[in-house]
Amino acid sequence: MAGAREIRTKIKSVANTRKVTSALQMVSASKIRRAQELMRTSRPYARHMRRVVAHIAQATPDYQHPALKEREIKRVCYLIVSTDRGLCGGLNSNLFRKVLAGIHGWQQKGVGVEVIAIGQKAAQFFRRVKVDMVGTVTHLGDHPRLEKLVGVMKIADDAFMQGKIDRIYLCYNQFVNTMTQRATVDALIPLPAVAEEIEGATGDELHPASEDARVERATSWDYLYEPEAEPVIRHVLNRYFEAMVYHATLENLASEHAARMVAMKAASDNATKAIGTLTLVYNKARQAAITQEISEIVGGAAAVGG
Repeated sequence: MAGAREIRTKIKSVANTRKVTSALQMVSASKIRRAQELMRTSRPYARHMRRVVAHIAQATPDYQHPALKEREIKRVCYLIVSTDRGLCGGLNSNLFRKVLAGIHGWQQKGVGVEVIAIGQKAAQFFRRVKVDMVGTVTHLGDHPRLEKLVGVMKIADDAFMQGKIDRIYLCYNQFVNTMTQRATVDALIPLPAVAEEIEGATGDELHPASEDARVERATSWDYLYEPEAEPVIRHVLNRYFEAMVYHATLENLASEHAARMVAMKAASDNATKAIGTLTLVYNKARQAAITQEISEIVGGAAAVGG
């Protein structure tokens, strides 16, 4: 019965694992609705901010903000939004794979790359990659607040304004539906790069904000700035930067809960199948042991009777 005992131990271990995965599935299922509400509430604001930025990008105001000018690319910065916890399938790895492809492409061109990690998983992963990590923020929780993101955003914004970096990319998982989360790398600054990316995107590459921005860029009109263009444009671009980064964290949060719910459901189903298979093996081993004991008893009785 040593084999049967080992199998019974395995069954118990798998059953305990199934309890954990089932609990995590239910937790994510309870949190995903709130995360989706936050994301959907943020989308209209992010959409309109991109629309305004698309207008400004094609305008010719008296004041030319550095973000309105394309310049030679010598160094780029990636703002990478990830999860703080694991057990969410390939959500983080798919995003990291796409980001690494972009990083290697720039490095082959001799362009410097630096990274700002938002989330524990990105911080842990990119510490092992040959790139400069200039900022991190982790543990945003289920209710991300803009105040926690201001520090890393200022690092990127100041570096761009001082000419230390020439382009900023925002990387996150875009929530499509419960079963689909799309790894997304968007050009954030300068605005001509954003406009070029929007106009070159087609089909599934476009998300609602990009579609609106592309349509609006087809128009030909400008804003009137009062009292002056400089403070207005500075304020609008600061709000744009904050809105895009904050919205990316909300998109990634909804994607995290959806991916974890699906992954934990698959793990629970696999555990159930494994328990069924192990139970069948256990019953066969137990039956063989009982048959062997009966044969030994019968053989012993026959020998005594003889």
